[in-house]
Amino acid sequence: MGPAVLIAGPTASGKSALALELARRLGGVIINADSMQVYRELRILSARPDAEEEARAPHRLYGHVAASERYSVARWREDAKDALEAAWREGALPIVVGGTGLYFKALTEGLSSIPPIPAELRASVEARADAEGMPALHAALRKLDPESAERLASHDRTRVVRALEVIEATGRSIGAWQQETGAPPLVDAGTVRRIVLEPERAELYARIGRRFDGMVERGGMAEAEALITLGLNPALPAMKAIGIREFGAHLAGELPLDEAVERAKMETRRYAKRQGTWFRNQMADWERHAPGTTLPEISSRSA
Repeated sequence: MGPAVLIAGPTASGKSALALELARRLGGVIINADSMQVYRELRILSARPDAEEEARAPHRLYGHVAASERYSVARWREDAKDALEAAWREGALPIVVGGTGLYFKALTEGLSSIPPIPAELRASVEARADAEGMPALHAALRKLDPESAERLASHDRTRVVRALEVIEATGRSIGAWQQETGAPPLVDAGTVRRIVLEPERAELYARIGRRFDGMVERGGMAEAEALITLGLNPALPAMKAIGIREFGAHLAGELPLDEAVERAKMETRRYAKRQGTWFRNQMADWERHAPGTTLPEISSRSA
């Protein structure tokens, strides 16, 4: 393990700009920790760095996954491990940046030892969610794993499906598995700098509005249409990107464009609020900074 800088923060908080500035100044490699920016088909709607930005510093784990795939935290951890080790071998400073709290948790704390779930079982549980609805699936989880069912909202499809497939495949609750450390952390707390960008709420919401307007101008609706045209399973993570459902409703004649845009902005604000809650609860000991403030000195040798 070597030095690294970790930059987390809610969407539109200026993380990518800070990472790029540090990478250019310190000879760094930027490693993505955003669960939507991994998808190839989502450059605009995920606010992925554009080609000009990518040319100014090395970027890793951006747009390297097809939207038809179900990319997981465990898979990101393995990809991040390779990217970190490559940067250290080359004498470059890894700068891990994104807004997905679970990715940072896997990076700094490791992952539980849940074994792989058979693909046919995963498909069966997803099919049951489609056919029976989430209340029925949540009730099934309550019979097998009441502790997880109590903790999870009945409409939280991703987590209810995951908990149900784990208990059905292994006979143990997901909570029991999570108490056991499987894959170890990828970074040492003593050699990394951990930063959360924390804008004032009014400023953040203004940033979100301006950025989404820019997405529309750069072709965000066309990007959404291209993804929808692929006919992918709507339960896939990429299909849940903000803007897909809203622009899809407009393209289907169900919403005027201005209302679709406003709904997408509202969903983005809600998402940013959830991110902020995660960072406060799960990353309370990380240093906090407002966007644009001068950071205490960061070195390429030691964070």
